[in-house]
Amino acid sequence: MNDEALLMPIALTCGEPASVAPEITAKAWLALRGKANSSFFLIGDADYHAARAAAAGVPIDVVKITKAGDAAKYFQKSLPVLHRPLPAHPGAGVIDSRTAHAVISAIDEAVALAGRGEVSALVTNPIQKEALYAAGFKHQGHTDYLASLAGGGRHEVMMLVAADLRAIPITIHIPLKDVALLLTEDMIVSQAHVVVRELKKYFSIANPRLAFTGLNPHAGENGAMGHEEQTVIIPALDRLRSAGITVLGPLAADTAFHAEVRASYDAILCMYHDQALIPVKTLDFYGGVNVTLGLPFIRTSPDHGTALAIAGSGTANPQSLIAALKLAGDMAAASRG
Repeated sequence: MNDEALLMPIALTCGEPASVAPEITAKAWLALRGKANSSFFLIGDADYHAARAAAAGVPIDVVKITKAGDAAKYFQKSLPVLHRPLPAHPGAGVIDSRTAHAVISAIDEAVALAGRGEVSALVTNPIQKEALYAAGFKHQGHTDYLASLAGGGRHEVMMLVAADLRAIPITIHIPLKDVALLLTEDMIVSQAHVVVRELKKYFSIANPRLAFTGLNPHAGENGAMGHEEQTVIIPALDRLRSAGITVLGPLAADTAFHAEVRASYDAILCMYHDQALIPVKTLDFYGGVNVTLGLPFIRTSPDHGTALAIAGSGTANPQSLIAALKLAGDMAAASRG
């Protein structure tokens, strides 16, 4: 492990300019400026972010840098910013579609820096998809856009982290009525393999233990409340056991998340969105982190949206962004061995 690798910073994208991002970025820098593993720089408009942070009651010093490698020199005293001027400076909570291309460009640049090995990880501030769609953005959101930038042939997986829980929704943003139609053995198996590989690489877990929820109440009660456990989930788990993976389940979702059961697994794969996100947000509403597994770089983000309604009020809680930056740093350190 060399000193250069230790000093490699994290790239933080600007996110939606009108959102709480300037405020929580400033608060995160204040919280982390003494922690080397979580040193970061912002890709965005230095002047706009400084002004918005100050207006929200978080005045900080910013310094414009010309390359990622300069961030470490300034991080203790100033927030380093790769200055990328915005074409418009929207008011807090007021979306301006003219900023959309700058928001997308910040993501592009962060991925390019990761591809060149100039950053240890990237953390993304929340985006407002409606504003990006108006500018021609064709993706559902951050995750699939990052996957497209990373190149084909990859299987990205969303993992939510809070306290001691790592939860993966196997199906994500689809109506509940469609989950049983779209859930397949292959979907469960392929995502589980990604989770095992990434837990080994980024979380230093030599033999990951995976739990799985059932789809139906009480995990179907042997077919009395549905057959997806017998026809889809159990066959998938049998395949994973045959591959040498430690598997628990399918578990009744209403008893899968209390402390005693959480101690028996390293991650839990859930059949649909709310099965995973409700326990994560209940355990740590302000500190949850969204991790994208399966990319050729580390990516985390706060587990919340743009919070336009409170932008500029000075009340935005930065804990999720702080946790995302800390986790990105920890994952980078683990991957270096």
